[in-house]
Amino acid sequence: MELNQLRSFVAIAKIGHLTRAAETLHLSQPALSGQIKALEEHLGVSLFQRSSTGMALTPSGRRLLPHAERIIGAVQQLGDAAQTLRGQPTGKLVIGTVLDPAMLRVGDLLARVAERYPQLEIELHHVVSNEALSGISNGTLNASFYFGARPNDGLAAIALRDITYRVAVPMAWAEELADAPWEDVAARPWVMAPEGSSHRQLILELFRERGSQPDRTIESDNEFVIANLVESGVGVSLVREEVAQPLQEAGRCIIWPGASAITGLWFTYPNERYDDPLLQAVLSALEDVWMTAPAEA
Repeated sequence: MELNQLRSFVAIAKIGHLTRAAETLHLSQPALSGQIKALEEHLGVSLFQRSSTGMALTPSGRRLLPHAERIIGAVQQLGDAAQTLRGQPTGKLVIGTVLDPAMLRVGDLLARVAERYPQLEIELHHVVSNEALSGISNGTLNASFYFGARPNDGLAAIALRDITYRVAVPMAWAEELADAPWEDVAARPWVMAPEGSSHRQLILELFRERGSQPDRTIESDNEFVIANLVESGVGVSLVREEVAQPLQEAGRCIIWPGASAITGLWFTYPNERYDDPLLQAVLSALEDVWMTAPAEA
């Protein structure tokens, strides 16, 4: 059974006349008649009742006509879908994520990419800030979200937003430290991310600006674990404002008002990959997501 036979079957059924159907299909009458005969032999049923005035569907023909139309429609849809895919970027990108995926709008980004570039696969790897840059440098990541100072000259970076960090203090220490000077806050244990991370650098910069350094530190590479350690009374830390504010409102920590830190959130990738069609597709979706998203409070 061939697709042309089904198209001939549908055309004759709609027109009701062999000669006029042949003209519509740009076929000779014998060729069209031969296609219908071959289709009937393949299906094992008679499709038309022939008369001097035209051709009418048999009961079998009426039952099979909707099936033939669906097959022709499905083939057309297949061709249309293939047409939209021609010339689209095809392949996989490995992208690093940091902090909270919701803050990065990762869900919106993946949805936009899937809609526009169905042949582009994105694999996400959650990393800490220093791993983002090293991953791009050593090729394990094709691009990454990153927070901290602007990446070095070997990397291109798109600024997405500023991030404010507040000094979060356990509720158990609130009475002692709410209005205490920096020296008293600095003397407590501090929870920070591992060596080389942007979070650690922000804390160390606070201390450097005040001519001191932390005496006791506890490490964690997850911002929600850091916030939980503050809640649990383990230590003081810098906590992202969007995380620290609800904790204070819930009575689970206090925000010490004497200091804060502001850093940038970036999307970064190697300069030499700028013309890569896969990366360009992601950058296009990224721009759309961040340009159309509500402004940060």
